[in-house]
Amino acid sequence: MPQSATGNEKLAAVLAEAGMSHGQAARAFVRVAAETGAAEFAGVGRSHVSKWVAGVKPSGRAPLLLCETLGRKLGRTITPEQIGLDASSFRGVRGWDADTLVELTDLGRCDVDIERRRLLNAAVFSVAALGLPRRSWWDDMGRIGRDRHTPAGRAIGHSDVDAVRDMVQLFSHVDQKRGGGHGRTAVVQYLTDDVAGYLHGRFADDQVRRDMFVAASELAYLSGWMAFDNAEHAIAQNHFRVAVKLAAEADEATMAGHVLRAMAHQAVDLGHYRQAHDLAEASVDGRRYTDASHREKALLGVVHARALAVCGDSKKAATTLLQAETDLADAQPGDDEPGRVFFFGEASLAHETACALRDTGDFQGAISQFRRSVRTRKATTFTRTHAVTLGYLGAVHAGLGEIDQACATWNRSLDAMQGVRSGRTRQVATDIRATLSPFRGRGIPAVTDTDARAAAYLAATS
Repeated sequence: MPQSATGNEKLAAVLAEAGMSHGQAARAFVRVAAETGAAEFAGVGRSHVSKWVAGVKPSGRAPLLLCETLGRKLGRTITPEQIGLDASSFRGVRGWDADTLVELTDLGRCDVDIERRRLLNAAVFSVAALGLPRRSWWDDMGRIGRDRHTPAGRAIGHSDVDAVRDMVQLFSHVDQKRGGGHGRTAVVQYLTDDVAGYLHGRFADDQVRRDMFVAASELAYLSGWMAFDNAEHAIAQNHFRVAVKLAAEADEATMAGHVLRAMAHQAVDLGHYRQAHDLAEASVDGRRYTDASHREKALLGVVHARALAVCGDSKKAATTLLQAETDLADAQPGDDEPGRVFFFGEASLAHETACALRDTGDFQGAISQFRRSVRTRKATTFTRTHAVTLGYLGAVHAGLGEIDQACATWNRSLDAMQGVRSGRTRQVATDIRATLSPFRGRGIPAVTDTDARAAAYLAATS
C-alpha cells in the first residue's frame, strides 16, 4: 500500500469532526465490513486507521467502507475525495430525483459490463440512502410519468403487460423455492433489456403505461429481494429504490408501500432500527395501506410490527400484529389480490409474528408461532423460508439452553436447505456453528453431527 509523505489531512479532519478516535473508527469500520460480507477486513484495528491517517492508502473496498463508516456517524454521505482517497471505485446511490429510466439502464449495464459489475459488487449498503424523499416528490414523480411520451417507440398494449406479469410470477416462484442465489442475473437481464424497452414504448393509453410501470416495479422489487436474500445488500438497495421510483411514476401507492416494506425488512435485519421504523411507517401511510388488498395489508402490518418491536414499542407492536391477523383473516379466496403477495398466508404471518415476539423477549410465544409457521407452510413450494423458519426456531431453543431440541430442529432446517442458495440460509448455518462452538469436543453426538452438516452446507454454497 503506497504512503503519502504528508499524511492524509482530509481523513484526519473528518475523523475529528466525527469525534472518533482511531480505535473507535476501526471498530465501527469492522461492523460495516461484516454487514457487507467483507470478511477480509475483520482484523482491521486501531493501527490500520493510524496508518491511513499517516498516508497509507487502504486497498480494495476499504475506501468505500470507510466512507460509509464515517457517513453513518456524521449523518451524511461521505465520498472518497472528502477523505483524501481515490474515487475510481466509488459508486454512490443516486438521489431520488435522478431519472428513473436512466437509473434502470445503469443497473443493466452493471450486469453486462465486467468493470461496472465489479464496482456494483464492491458497493456498500448506504444508511444515508435510507432517507425518504420529500412529500412533494411523490406528486412530482406522478407528473413525470404522465408526461413520458415516445411517439416513435414500439406500440405497447395489454398483452405486453400480461407477459411481464407472467414472467414476474415465474421468477418469484423460483425464488421462493430455490433462494435468491438462483437466477437473479436472468431477472436483471429481462428487466433491463426487454422490460426497459417496453417502458420506452408507445402506450395504447395511460392505463397501459401505468400497468407496465407497476409490472416493471414488481420485477425490480423481485430482483432487489433476491439480492437481499443472497446478502448482496448494496445491490438490493439500488434495485429497491428503482422499484419505488417506477411505482411512483405509475402513481401506484400500494406498490410503493410494498417496496418500502421490503426496505424496512432489510433495515431491521441489518440493525438500522430507526431507519427501519421510518420506512415501515411510510409503507402504511395513507393510500399505501388503505388501498392495499387484505393480504397485502397483513404483510405491511407484520413488518411494521417488527420495526416497532426492535425499537422497543412492544405495546404498539402487539396491537399492530393483531390488526395484521384481522387483515389476513379478511382475505377470501377469489379476492383480487396482487400476484406479489401470493406467498403471504398463515405460515408467513406466523413467521413474522414469531420474529417480533422473539425481538421483544417473549421466547415461548416465539416458539409457538415458529411452530405454527412450520406446521402450516407448504414446504415443497416455499422451501427457502421453511428452512429459515426452522433455523430461527432452533436458535430460540438454543437460547433457552435446550441444545438437544435445537439440534433436532436445526437438522430439519439443514434437510430443507439442500438445493437452496440463499444468504439467509447460509447465515442460519453460520449461526448454528457459532452457537455450537462451545460444545465441540465434548463428545455429544447430536452436536457433532449438526455442526458437521452446517459446515458442509457452507462449504457447498460458498
